[in-house]
Amino acid sequence: MRKYTREITEALTGETVHLKGWVQKRRDLGGLIFIDLRDRAGIIQVVFNPEVSEPALETAERIRSEFVVSVTGKVLERDPSQYNDNIPTGKIEIMADAVEVLSKAKTPPFQVMDETVSEDVGLKYRYLDLRKPKLQNILKLRHQLNRSVRNFLDNEDFIDIETPVLSKSTPEGARDYLVPSRVHEGEFYALPQSPQIYKQLLMLSGMEKYYQIVKCFRDEDLRADRQPEFTQIDIEMSFTDEEQMLALNERMISQVMRDVKGIEVTTPFPRMTYHEAMAEYGVDKPDTRFELKLNDLSAFAETIDFKVFRSAVENGGMVKAIVVKGEESRFSRKDIDKLEGYVKTYGAKGLAWLKVKEDALNGPIAKFFNEQNQADLFEKLSLENGDLVLFVADSEKVVHASLGNLRNKLARDLDLIPQDQFNFLWVTDWPLFEYDEDAGRYFAAHHPFTSPKAEDIDKLDQAPEQVLANAYDIVLNGYELGGGSIRIHDASLQEKMFRALGFTDEERDAQFGFLIEAFKYGAPPHGGIAYGLDRFVMLLAGTDNIRDVIAFPKTASAGDLMMNAPSEVSRQQLEELHIDVNIEK
Repeated sequence: MRKYTREITEALTGETVHLKGWVQKRRDLGGLIFIDLRDRAGIIQVVFNPEVSEPALETAERIRSEFVVSVTGKVLERDPSQYNDNIPTGKIEIMADAVEVLSKAKTPPFQVMDETVSEDVGLKYRYLDLRKPKLQNILKLRHQLNRSVRNFLDNEDFIDIETPVLSKSTPEGARDYLVPSRVHEGEFYALPQSPQIYKQLLMLSGMEKYYQIVKCFRDEDLRADRQPEFTQIDIEMSFTDEEQMLALNERMISQVMRDVKGIEVTTPFPRMTYHEAMAEYGVDKPDTRFELKLNDLSAFAETIDFKVFRSAVENGGMVKAIVVKGEESRFSRKDIDKLEGYVKTYGAKGLAWLKVKEDALNGPIAKFFNEQNQADLFEKLSLENGDLVLFVADSEKVVHASLGNLRNKLARDLDLIPQDQFNFLWVTDWPLFEYDEDAGRYFAAHHPFTSPKAEDIDKLDQAPEQVLANAYDIVLNGYELGGGSIRIHDASLQEKMFRALGFTDEERDAQFGFLIEAFKYGAPPHGGIAYGLDRFVMLLAGTDNIRDVIAFPKTASAGDLMMNAPSEVSRQQLEELHIDVNIEK
């Protein structure tokens, strides 16, 4: 019976085994031929010796890299001087009695084990790239995570229910992928951005506990941790509240970390409100593995004779600073200029700075700080010799965006982030609405079905910007791992929410009429959460590229280089769909 390489150990020395796999490489040493045989489990060395089998040696002479072969031979212990400590099978080898070429391979466009291959080439030949142990191990990890989640939710009495892929376009979130209907001329389905409405309808149906590991689609600008099609762990539960949802998810994550990483995590996870996260970290998904917190100096700025700081505060903005402890000597003027260029990409007009040397402030703006100002700043920031202080003065939005992202950059550049550490964090009490200046109206910060805090319901009409949501995000190491909320289950409150979002009655009925009607037949209190499965795998695998964790991913421009998609289709197909494409090239 065939064995995997991982099953071949020193305990089998002297036994005959049968292996199948790919040829990693072949070495002809004049009379003896060696091949490294690779399968999903690892690599083992196979020796072809004419004194053992002349026919096997003759076949081995024709074998090349990436041939698929079947080998039968005896397990032997290597000479100690030939041990290979880089592989688990490094103390043994297979002396081949027979070999069969199952499939020949032409010379591949790159060496399968070459980690320097460009990403575009790797994606074009993804089936070759996936032969790398690194990517195979990541897909195994993904499988383990999926299995752990399913086992946990099954044991918690959740039911795995599929929801439709062809759905209705409800353009309130990201841009939909549209699918034209052949039968209904001029009409379109949308691929789901999430099963949000369906899972709420399942709660109205009395299913009480639902989950699904499901494909979702968003036509949005991409980045390293986004794909146009992605996978969610989708969970919804009736008769629950925020505390119960957070406790359930902490138990699930604890099991995942045990099963997949062999790590025990401490619960309950720390919690931070949205406003605390923005105030101290400048972002709504803070990485708490390192310090470098933002310090609010707005009140202090009004006491110094520096126009840039004072005017920012007078115009309704703020002044905040980051203290880089003991690192001032590492930053030349040129280095700080580069940091200034970095914060300008987030809207900042500049980056002020000071260095602490010989118990005094040094730098371009030091002259604006009198003796009392210096003493106050030393006390407020606990300054010591060798510290570097970086300031941004602007609107709240710009200050947080620029310093929040600068904080993360400094941590990476200065190697302040401990590896193999997993810091989970709940961010709670989110704003219910976001105001869009261009559109001139409010949008739902999460989605239109998120419940407001009970004490804020009366503010929906008059002060929507003050309304907080029963919403919660789970953050891991500076990434949003998942987000959820307690949903609106009262039909009148849901209609009030639509009015606050600026929907006319016609728009409301056209997009969500079926849901409003469903609410009239008895809706239980319910809530849920959705995790980005790909991002979860990415973080546990220790990679910073989400394409590493998806078997067949798209490029940063949403293209499939292997399948050459998207691509043009025939005129006949377009006519059947009642579509006329008129693009000038």
